[in-house]
Amino acid sequence: MNENPQPDWDPRSPTVLDDQIAAYDRMRNRCPVAHSDYLQWSVFRHADVMRVLEDHDTFSNAVSRHPSVPNGMDPPEHTTYRALIEPYFAPERVWAFEPVCRSIAVELVDDLPRAGEVELMGEFAGEFALRIQCAFMGWPAELHEPLRQWARRNHEATLAGDRSATAAVALEFDGYIRGLLGMRREAGSATPDDVTTRLLNEWIGGRPLTDEEIVSIVRNWTVGELGTIAASIGILVHYLATHPDLQQRLRENPSLLPPAIDEILRIHAPLIANRRITTRAVEIGGRRLEAGARLSLIWASANRDEAVFGEPDEFRFGRDPSHNLLYGAGIHVCPGADLARLELRVVMEEFLARTRGIVLVPERPPVRATYPASGFPSLTLRIDRPR
Repeated sequence: MNENPQPDWDPRSPTVLDDQIAAYDRMRNRCPVAHSDYLQWSVFRHADVMRVLEDHDTFSNAVSRHPSVPNGMDPPEHTTYRALIEPYFAPERVWAFEPVCRSIAVELVDDLPRAGEVELMGEFAGEFALRIQCAFMGWPAELHEPLRQWARRNHEATLAGDRSATAAVALEFDGYIRGLLGMRREAGSATPDDVTTRLLNEWIGGRPLTDEEIVSIVRNWTVGELGTIAASIGILVHYLATHPDLQQRLRENPSLLPPAIDEILRIHAPLIANRRITTRAVEIGGRRLEAGARLSLIWASANRDEAVFGEPDEFRFGRDPSHNLLYGAGIHVCPGADLARLELRVVMEEFLARTRGIVLVPERPPVRATYPASGFPSLTLRIDRPR
């Protein structure tokens, strides 16, 4: 018998949007697999999310009408493309990128005011994410401003839920990438040896990658990078501004930053959710879902599940890293996790090393992001810099 469920909650209600994390905590305990008109099925518990991640035969990643390489694919297709992509994030390539990453971080921190207030997201976090992605891909500085404006329009269209505007913004981004591919083909042997050029020379299944496939790969890397890295920086700095003892401990002991970053981003997720679709009828969390049911895996809830982590807001070193779903799990675990960890470690090392104190400005309280974004679209700080 098909279930025709009534809504269990409204993800767009003021009480949810006012504090997403707290709302997801309530749902995890009240209705761990919940239906809504907006998101269809939302999965809140760690165990249920892990079940979905590990059963890709039942819970498919092919949720979009548009090609998404390899995020929107299932095995065996996903396996082939994933094998092509993983070498781009090999440890030696990530390590080789550290000096470039550090140079960008140092420049941006040094450009901050010596005293007074700073709006972190616009003046620092978003700029770091943009410049670091362009550097990794080998894109010219001339692309910084167009991408900066594009990221703003994409954010606005996504928050507004305007599908036509979102589609137009996506098409605009694709145009940038196709233009870069065209210029590199015209350059011939003079084209630089970087990530974008290497993608042009990749083959799969005995044929070259198509432009559509390259654009999809680059879109997935770039859209995720710009939004998530910027959100992560905002979350990290906000947390340290509100926990001065930990802030000072990390300033004095930067070797503690890697586990501290993962733990802070467990407490406050920079990425709210990912989507799946059922391939057959299934029961999960006491609810029956028919084939074709759409799910949202709520990372921002699963990573705070009391059954796994105890008190969700407790910061603790030494947690089992395999439980932390910051970068996902299973065959679709983020291939760029090591790169993201490097970028966040380096930027926080330089931010803390070049400041003596970070505090919030009570007169300008942080603005919380609303679904599907996370973090703080606006975060004003007062930074004490060494003389």
